[in-house]
Amino acid sequence: MDLNLTIQIKNLTFRNPVTVASGTFGTSGEYAGFLDYEKLGAIIAKTITLRPRQGNSMPRICETSGGMLNAIGLQNKGLEDFIQKKIPYFAKINTPLIANIAGEKTGEFRELARALDQRKDVVKAIELNLSCPNIEEGGASFMRKRELIIEVMKAVRGETDLPVIAKLSPELGDVVAIAGEVIQAGADALSLINTLKGMAIDIERRKPRLANITGGLSGPAIKPVALRYVYEVKKAYKVPVIASGGIMTASDALEFLIAGADLVAVGTANFVNPRATIDILDGIVDYCRKNKIKHIDELRGSLKVERNEK
Repeated sequence: MDLNLTIQIKNLTFRNPVTVASGTFGTSGEYAGFLDYEKLGAIIAKTITLRPRQGNSMPRICETSGGMLNAIGLQNKGLEDFIQKKIPYFAKINTPLIANIAGEKTGEFRELARALDQRKDVVKAIELNLSCPNIEEGGASFMRKRELIIEVMKAVRGETDLPVIAKLSPELGDVVAIAGEVIQAGADALSLINTLKGMAIDIERRKPRLANITGGLSGPAIKPVALRYVYEVKKAYKVPVIASGGIMTASDALEFLIAGADLVAVGTANFVNPRATIDILDGIVDYCRKNKIKHIDELRGSLKVERNEK
């Protein structure tokens, strides 16, 4: 049976709905020894900032109940390194590259978008990191203010006609309401959700397990929250959504697709199983064939909701 898994966001076509969450798949070819990048629907690169960032002090990653806490702090080598060293690598791969960008000021987002717009031959979309909860300066505290989120969205929209994806988290407040505002400001798609702010304590030392005290919680623990927001946002708006948050297996991914997600971004699972994305893709294909689904559109948003009338 022929199976069509293609997805469209604006003028960009993805061969299938499986991608990776930013920051969980290395910076370029680290996972190439485990899987063929050209089997993925897209690759979302690790967040880049205008200038290099050293990130937070160590320790900055720890396992916790049902997931992982990270306080990396967006460590990266900056825009220039991305253009000179990362883009040439991805230029050889026939899989859409989505660049994830972050800034502490609106002008930084604007400069990043302007520079990436010049590399449309490789960069096919831009994801805005509007909600990383483990940045001490700027980051979450800066982006909590809705007016600044909209300002950033409009600034980026003014610099590029590439598809722009806004990545949001419940840490920002009412996700459904904010989603409507960023869509109105020019977002072509949404990425739901980013990590949630959490902490862990070493009871022997009576100290935080992270040097930053708090970090972003990812993994299975946040899946029900992510699933809820994907469902509510897709119910409220006709907008493509990249779902992330606790997608460890094909069954997890299928839940998000049935709830309405257009793509599923695999994150923490990559640290547990380097081939998680391919295993999940294979599981989606098997499910579709078993259920005689010929096009992914037949599956997406197919949740059956029955409410008891009083």
